[in-house]
Amino acid sequence: MNITSSALSLTVDDVPASAAFLVKHFGFQEAMAADGFASLAREDAPNVIFLRRGIEVLPEGFRDQRAAGVIIAFTVTDLDAEFERLSSEGAPITMPLREEPWGERLFQVTDPNGVILQLVAWATPEHR
Repeated sequence: MNITSSALSLTVDDVPASAAFLVKHFGFQEAMAADGFASLAREDAPNVIFLRRGIEVLPEGFRDQRAAGVIIAFTVTDLDAEFERLSSEGAPITMPLREEPWGERLFQVTDPNGVILQLVAWATPEHR
């Protein structure tokens, strides 16, 4: 197997709202879009695809499900700066900046459809 790219595909009620959130706050660009579908891309991250709940491209048993229990995590180089930037942009911070006992520093924002995006960095000596 030779994997040439990867993507996350999430089912949401309002595709344009989630797409706009990733464009505005995370620097993604819309690669493709149609009614009920948006594919967003960045060079340094997997593509993120949003599908409207109920769309026929989904198998029948999955069409009415929403993205739930999923966290999209991005490891970043300056977590404090990203926290300040997203706070100043008005992105809803749903878990404040914190450090876990195993050394992971993180915070979370939530998009208009309830998709959780987590920004992560590993603690350095000055953050311990």
